Amino acid sequence: MTKSSNRVPQLIAGEFTQSATSEWIDVTNPATQELIAQAPCATPAEVRQAIESAKQAFVEWRDTPVPTRARVMLKYQELLKQHHDELAEILAKETGKTFEDAKGDVWRGIEVVEHACNIPSLIMGETVENVANRIDTYSYTQPLGVCAGITPFNFPAMIPLWMFPLAIACGNSFILKPSEQDPLTPMRLAELLIEAGAPKNILQVIHGRKEAVDALLVDPVIKAISFVGSVPVGQYIYKTGTDNMKRVQAFAGAKNHMVVMPDANRQAVINNIVGASVGAAGQRCMAISVAVLVGESKEWIDDIKRTLEGVRPGAWDDPEAAFGPVISPQAKQRVLDIIKQGKEQGATCLLDGSDVVVEGYPKGNWIGPTLFSDVTVDMSIYTEEIFGPVLCVMTVDTLDDAIELINNHPCGNGTTIFTASGAAARRYQHEIEVGQVGINIPIPVPLPFFSFTGWKASFYGDQHAYGKQAVRFYTETKTITARWFDDDIPASHGPNMTINLK
Repeated sequence: MTKSSNRVPQLIAGEFTQSATSEWIDVTNPATQELIAQAPCATPAEVRQAIESAKQAFVEWRDTPVPTRARVMLKYQELLKQHHDELAEILAKETGKTFEDAKGDVWRGIEVVEHACNIPSLIMGETVENVANRIDTYSYTQPLGVCAGITPFNFPAMIPLWMFPLAIACGNSFILKPSEQDPLTPMRLAELLIEAGAPKNILQVIHGRKEAVDALLVDPVIKAISFVGSVPVGQYIYKTGTDNMKRVQAFAGAKNHMVVMPDANRQAVINNIVGASVGAAGQRCMAISVAVLVGESKEWIDDIKRTLEGVRPGAWDDPEAAFGPVISPQAKQRVLDIIKQGKEQGATCLLDGSDVVVEGYPKGNWIGPTLFSDVTVDMSIYTEEIFGPVLCVMTVDTLDDAIELINNHPCGNGTTIFTASGAAARRYQHEIEVGQVGINIPIPVPLPFFSFTGWKASFYGDQHAYGKQAVRFYTETKTITARWFDDDIPASHGPNMTINLK
């Protein structure tokens, strides 16, 4: 394939057009390094055109009846389901995810669109008669205007679908700047939205790097920004956006802990900790990267190691593969560097996937399951979000020690506890300083009608960006996902996302 034969278009002013840029970004297959496509770096004029088109689209769309907007979403979710496997294959090829994992990515996005179909009941206002003598008060929920989303590589279907369907259903127009590493899935999502009957210019899709993002962050037409990515970039997005008087919700990094009590079901814990740590090659903000073994459960380390040894990476269409490659050679090198630092800083590497080989794919960005014990809180493998299939095991004597360890970590995205004790689970969910808590659930990702709600350095944002009530300014939401038993739990790492344990 020549570099010019598959250049990714942009969606601007209702038309899929090729950029006039001279700067293109290679999109490669992570398993082979084969060139799949090229994404443009949008020119300043193209970004300006997208913003103006979105501004014009909002004027008419905001007055479109709410049931009409809901019907667009009803049609959209129908089309997404019809094209589910097609979208998953596109996604798998450009991210390296296994086909089953890619299908889970698409399905979690579809669930958000299903939620957007209920928009009439979600945006109702309030009224009280006689707040004073013969005075009544009404409140209305109204759209903001032009909104924008900046999305990461690791979930190119789910995360864009977190953003633009709800924004558009609420009456806003939207500009999406997806990851330049896997732009093909978001472009197909945009095509299906138009096919569903949405106005052609209600969604704009532009591509590029920091320059395109900065243009969105400072333009006064843009009223709100949604972002998912790393801590440093999340901080930058939040500060720059709010400095320019925008509403910003920026979901940032994570270091998610799984607490294992000695009364938990041993095999269920081991199966789930393996899937939750190495599934999707660990490239998830909700991945479990630290197992905290309490008391006698520290005796399970050898079993965890043996189970990890039984899973392997592979290509997207290999049904026996547990997970795929990491996204790029640069990402692989970063993970390898952190693994090396862990060894140098004194952790015990019980299982090293640095030199894993996948037959037939010598150029893939492969990293095998990696397991560390004797980890301390000052080591890089503990302080940094690795974003690779690397699990750290730490041991503590009591639940008190586990809670203190986790609450001292600067991130607070997700955590989970496996236990047969309702008292231990109740105490953990109440005292832990983390936004999303699972009880006998490996990865506590809530469904769309609950808040996705990181704490501490995992989230920067105005609480009203969720569209909730004003009390959210003064409180933090904690979302609990519980299974009140821990036997016979399948080896999984989230709804519709399974991992092979051979």
